Amino acid sequence: MKKLVLVVVTAAAVLAAALIPAGPPVVAAAPGFGTAVSAVKQSSWQTNAPVNAIAIAGNNVFVGGLFTRVRPPGKPAGQGEAVRTYLASFSRTSGNASSFAPKLNGPVWSIATSLDQKWIVVGGDFTTVNGQPRNRIAMFNAATGALSSFRPSVNYRVKAVAIYGNSVFFGGSFGRVSGVERNRLAAVALNSGALLPWNPNADDDVYAIDVADNGTKVYAGGPFTTVRGQHHNTLVALNNSTGIPYAMPAAAWIPEPTSKCVTRVKDIDTYGSKVFVANGGDGSGCYDGILAADVATGKLLWQSKCLGATEAVKAIGNWLYKGSHAHNCSPDDPSYFKDGSGTHYLLVHSGVTGKLGPWFPNTDADPNSSTKVGPLAMAATGTDLWVGGDFLKVNGTGQQGITRFTNAIGGAKAPAPAAPAANSPVANKVGLSFRTVVDPDNITLTYKVYQGTRLVGTWNRNTYKWQASQLVTYTDTRVKSGQQVNYRVEVLDGHNVVKSATSATVVVK
Repeated sequence: MKKLVLVVVTAAAVLAAALIPAGPPVVAAAPGFGTAVSAVKQSSWQTNAPVNAIAIAGNNVFVGGLFTRVRPPGKPAGQGEAVRTYLASFSRTSGNASSFAPKLNGPVWSIATSLDQKWIVVGGDFTTVNGQPRNRIAMFNAATGALSSFRPSVNYRVKAVAIYGNSVFFGGSFGRVSGVERNRLAAVALNSGALLPWNPNADDDVYAIDVADNGTKVYAGGPFTTVRGQHHNTLVALNNSTGIPYAMPAAAWIPEPTSKCVTRVKDIDTYGSKVFVANGGDGSGCYDGILAADVATGKLLWQSKCLGATEAVKAIGNWLYKGSHAHNCSPDDPSYFKDGSGTHYLLVHSGVTGKLGPWFPNTDADPNSSTKVGPLAMAATGTDLWVGGDFLKVNGTGQQGITRFTNAIGGAKAPAPAAPAANSPVANKVGLSFRTVVDPDNITLTYKVYQGTRLVGTWNRNTYKWQASQLVTYTDTRVKSGQQVNYRVEVLDGHNVVKSATSATVVVK
């Protein structure tokens, strides 16, 4: 689905886009976090069931899914709830629910915002909105919440929607639109709802759709194998007026289905000159990753082969955020996490290189939901990222269905380091050692050791969340025999300074 992004990214964050565990140290971004947003969970209302779709228009965040209630942050299920049948909106700045409360009679699977941000188009399983017939697609005024007269009739589920100019492109499981055959892909006019001649004719469902930022190409993904009678395995780039497929060499990097593995495109996000494609495979070891392709040529730019289906992707500046149930990213780099390290539901890749970057919040996945995968949808501006899904917790605390992350200065603080170990085995010297810590917002941290007010040394160290802490050692030679000296450690992330709660005391030999 098309999700408008307004880009405001610090120069330091752009510079850090290629962060990798090896190589020269990189100083953390000045705001205190290394990417466009921090891993700190900001306050927002919750839903009582999964969120499938998010779109932003101005200060309104529109959310659709399987939920029927919303409730304030911190409240357990059943407390303080307000009725919202499958569609709601929240304030971008506060996270609070608005009074927008249309009555739909079925779930919402997709939401898109018009380029002028005046309208939102919603797709799903519903057949009425506020008691009026609206067969699986409807449009609302983004400012007032009023239901528009836009009224195409779709005969089955609308799973994905994107808007460009006066064209609304959508995909799903349907076979007819306004009484005319349209197999799983169609387009209508935004201003009237009239069916357009665009007719790619996919042979199976469409899960994702987006339009290149310059409007020239429409990308669609799903479990289909042919489009317009031509072979296109799960991904296709289409002419925006004729529906004729373009050549897209990057699609060849998605494995063809076999008796053991079938991979499907789950989400697509276009951003500037790039298109990012999220995939999920059925079967052990099947391709679950991301590919980045050039919009103009369709050629592959990079590919991630992390295992654990990728359900949602969203680009902000030079960063690509993803919601997945990644459990093994060692196919990308031996230093990345392997099976046994847990599930990493939220991660970020460099949009330039594909390398994993410094952003380590996490969710869980509701074991009683129908999907059980965690994050399912993302939307963003240049200053905030909204994530929806079937989760019950974010960063270990209760937060169901929807959460948000922002670029508020400060970000997450590193945990307090332990006091350094200190001993004096020889005259006029003290041996020091301390262990690194992990910051949810940074890979590279700066460590300083002080003896009293004297700075003993400074070190930059790179540590990923899943890596064991590193032992840093040093010999202080600026002491004299008989002295009793104290040492402490400070950790800096570019904004925050965290000190060891205790110090180490030693008598110099």
